[in-house]
Amino acid sequence: MILPIIGYGDPVLRKVGVEITPDYPHLKEVITNMYETMYNAYGVGLAAPQVGLAIRLFVIDTEPFSESEDLTKEEQEQLKGFKQTFINAKMIKEEGDEWGFNEGCLSIPDVREDVYRQEKITLEFYDEDFKLHTNVYDGLIARVIQHEYDHIEGILFTDKIAMLKKTLIKKKLQNIMDGKARPDYRMKFCNKKGR
Repeated sequence: MILPIIGYGDPVLRKVGVEITPDYPHLKEVITNMYETMYNAYGVGLAAPQVGLAIRLFVIDTEPFSESEDLTKEEQEQLKGFKQTFINAKMIKEEGDEWGFNEGCLSIPDVREDVYRQEKITLEFYDEDFKLHTNVYDGLIARVIQHEYDHIEGILFTDKIAMLKKTLIKKKLQNIMDGKARPDYRMKFCNKKGR
């Protein structure tokens, strides 16, 4: 089932997600719905707070990035096969040089800005079968994970941009809160009348 994506300004996007257990109600259905919602919005990642759930869960499928001609064949292949569910993720380590990349977010439509993140991460998480993993990721996969991980920590990519840039996008952010954004997917806006 395709769920509405929660828009910028909603308090759920600022909550630190709580850990869940294997008996979390309808977990498999929640995960399936999150993937469907993400694909419907042409996203590569989606965190539970973006569908109104303040829990430590996010899903990623980097396949759409694999078609970028700016990447090497090796990078394209790595992105093509990467699809993963992350439950109760914990960032163990972020390392390497910071590099910029133009990021966007399904909860903040029509806003894109350069965000600087470290190139390599070590992450501990459970998969959808509650098997524990500790994996190292780098490049674009690490970046997508860092973006979604921020969501379960109550952080948005707009928190990581320069003050001048924040000032320049202030009106766009207000428009999203007021329900004036027009993405081509279902959204729930925090200030929209009669929502």
